Amino acid sequence: MGVGRMPDDRSEVRVAARARTPGGPAVLASRLSPAVLPEPVVLRPRLARLLDEAVARPVTLLRAPAGWGKTTLLASWRRTATQRDSGTPPPAWVSVEAGDDAERLWAYLAAALRSIVDVAATPIPDRPPGPDELEVLAAALAAREQPAVLVLDDLHRVTDPAAVAGLEFLLRHTDQRLRLVVTGRSGPPLAVQRLRLAGELTEIGPDELAFTGDEIADLLTAHAVAVPVAAVRRLRQRTEGWAAALRIAALALRQQPDPERWIDQLGADHPEIGGYLREEVLAGLTPQDRELLRRAAVADTVCAGLAAALTDDPTVEGRLSGLAEDAGLLHHDGGRPAWYRCHPLLADLLHRELARLPADELRDLHLRAAGWYAGNGRPAEALRHALAAEDWVSAVDLFVTRWPELVGNDRVDRDVPAAAPPPEAVARDPELALACAADRALHGDREAARAQLRLAAEHGGALPEPRRGRFGRLAAAVTLTLARSTGDPETVRTAAARLLATASAAGVAPVARVEERAAGQTPRGDAGDDADVRAVAGTELARLALDAGELTEAADGFAASLTAARVTGRLRPELVCASRWALLAALRGHLGAAEEAARAALALPPCQGWSAQLDCGYAYLALGLVALHRDQPAEAAANLTLAAAATGDAPAGAVAAWCHSMLRHDEGDLVEAHRLLGQARECWSQRSGPVAAWLLATDVDLHAARGDLSTARELAAAGMARFTSPTQAGPAFPAAVLSVAAARVELRAGDPHAAARLLPDWAAGPATDWPLPVRLDAALLDAVLAGRGGDERRAGRTLEQALDLAAPDGYRRPFTRAEPGLRHLLTAHLDAGTAHWPTVSDLVRAVDPPTDLAASGASVAPLDEPLTERELTILRYLQSILSNVEIAAELSVSVNTVKTHVRNIYRKLDATRRRDAVRRARELHLI
Repeated sequence: MGVGRMPDDRSEVRVAARARTPGGPAVLASRLSPAVLPEPVVLRPRLARLLDEAVARPVTLLRAPAGWGKTTLLASWRRTATQRDSGTPPPAWVSVEAGDDAERLWAYLAAALRSIVDVAATPIPDRPPGPDELEVLAAALAAREQPAVLVLDDLHRVTDPAAVAGLEFLLRHTDQRLRLVVTGRSGPPLAVQRLRLAGELTEIGPDELAFTGDEIADLLTAHAVAVPVAAVRRLRQRTEGWAAALRIAALALRQQPDPERWIDQLGADHPEIGGYLREEVLAGLTPQDRELLRRAAVADTVCAGLAAALTDDPTVEGRLSGLAEDAGLLHHDGGRPAWYRCHPLLADLLHRELARLPADELRDLHLRAAGWYAGNGRPAEALRHALAAEDWVSAVDLFVTRWPELVGNDRVDRDVPAAAPPPEAVARDPELALACAADRALHGDREAARAQLRLAAEHGGALPEPRRGRFGRLAAAVTLTLARSTGDPETVRTAAARLLATASAAGVAPVARVEERAAGQTPRGDAGDDADVRAVAGTELARLALDAGELTEAADGFAASLTAARVTGRLRPELVCASRWALLAALRGHLGAAEEAARAALALPPCQGWSAQLDCGYAYLALGLVALHRDQPAEAAANLTLAAAATGDAPAGAVAAWCHSMLRHDEGDLVEAHRLLGQARECWSQRSGPVAAWLLATDVDLHAARGDLSTARELAAAGMARFTSPTQAGPAFPAAVLSVAAARVELRAGDPHAAARLLPDWAAGPATDWPLPVRLDAALLDAVLAGRGGDERRAGRTLEQALDLAAPDGYRRPFTRAEPGLRHLLTAHLDAGTAHWPTVSDLVRAVDPPTDLAASGASVAPLDEPLTERELTILRYLQSILSNVEIAAELSVSVNTVKTHVRNIYRKLDATRRRDAVRRARELHLI
């Protein structure tokens, strides 16, 4: 990646000018080649490669708002392609301008096409051609040896679809010898849906055009600007890779004495950025769409329902979709319903416009937002907007009645300024100061939260009982929220204990509600009963246990809090607890329970908000781990992708990276697997506990798989020493997982006796507390060792016990990824008889599959007559020790029917007895 100077365009402009037919309509040569680009130009090989691949299809569409570098990218790509192959003419170019109708556009298309078509053989008219002329031109293009590339820059400026009718005819009838590369700020007047469905369209949007961190660093270097890596990351965060803003920033940073501080303060108040947004981005919108964006900016993100509440416009859903899909001005999250957000700098500009609205109009927007959020399961946002609207009564009602859904949330990303409540409102209702404190704590403003807590305490002590007891409970809840924002476990533990201590006083007696009505106050309701207190405080304590790696304590805590949340019907705490309990169940090996809990969590009514995606991420992570243990790699990878929102949390991030590492290990990419494992260990800072032991055992396995047995032995020995407790009798987890890993190392080293000595007793009483994957790994390794020692009876018995353990939860990976030799044991187990014959039969094909016969050179004659489905079913039964009578009973058919099928099987397989038929079927991979 580097910076290059673009060659002079003047020679190309002269060529374009001469390409015009004498006597034809006047055309500007400047529109037949890209303008000379401002220096310096940063070459972006990533996008150049993307375009090289894209033009293999008939149409490539670059669609993004103004300033995303579409024209610059195509101009540099076009020039680079010319330099790379000087014997090939550059892609033809037409810059489309506003007002181009069919006549004017075709004049330029004709001039461009003349550079790629033999004009003498195929005259091209300067007016829109008729059907016969189009067919002649299409035939000429189709006869080309190499495809011709035509760039149409800013095609969105053509508003009449008839103007490009001839172009679409050429696309359909040139045998894909004409390739269009189109740029536009919105949808072009082409049949995009048809092209997309036909697989003839490559789309490049803002996500691809956005500058990466490395490209931003190259741009700053080209402008002689030096900033630290952290400042580059911050600049990318603020601009989201928007090319125009980055170029403006790069030019401005040259003059800044403190570039880092300038980047931190970058916003739409920068004159050039604000002017560009107004003149190039917003100016092209209809007044209705601009008003929609302005009103929607009162919220961080909007969906159709919220936007309709803000605008009173029932057609808003289609307009939001258009602003996202056609204009590219909004980004949507891909969910249902879709939530949209603006680019940060555009949002900043719109917020500044909102601040200039009359106070009553701005207050009305906040009230509309608060009402919609309150009615749609998002009390935190409702509280935020109620405070911004200075609706003190609604703010207090929200906080008092829904505090368990507020204090359990994580910090929000963006602040909404809210005026401090007047002293008289706080004196009348001290809970208002608590509501403000909770809101400030969620925004990470701890000093403001503490100030509001002190203000609330000044007035709360004078409240009559039982309201004073409720006030104390709410204050304890806010203190817990504030403690969470500090990140100090002991502070959180103390605050949770303080909240739990209020449980005995939970609930507001009916007489208190009568007194509130008599005083003209809105009744608050029983918002803080014992179940709410247990749910909120218990959840925080369980989170601490999870962060510390205490899986059993965390699982018990989340289970108890989940029960309490369900008692009170609090969806938000229920989602928090259910999603994390599902992950813990998967980690402990209870796959069925984990899957059920995760799907139940995801099926809860929507609890949208800044934390809901994180919580759902835990549920998807649980499903990913379940799929991994069931050896469903595609499903595991899909769920891990959906779990990305949770990976910011250390436990979830460690488990996700660990799962990705195992998937790469299964694919044979040991280098990437090791890198991902290192990422998991960085996320998980604790050196003790089950997760740390699993990560270390995986490290041992990876070193052994790479042939580094000495390092694997050292890691295993150190791990066993670290995790073994001298006071504990019998094999204990997490030491057991290291012992199993160490035994695998010795088996790979060719020392089965050493492996047997290291292998822990997986059938002993204490082993029932191990996670099931560890017990299965130990049992299967024990079976392989028994088989290698010649004790086939014990090997079969051990294998059957492992199958008994695996069956209820559907485990497959311990079998499919086991040590070599397991397939032989499984095959023998089929012949010996098993209660799990369908599973074993399936595993025989999946575990250590035999080399393809054609590739190995083995000669096995194919069947002259294939087996029927029923014969294949009975053939699988023939692997077992079941008699014909027992097979008939299993299939609910007559014995004579089974005998007839068996005779047909023998005939087709050229066998005279059951064993020969099974052997021949295995050679042919039929079973």
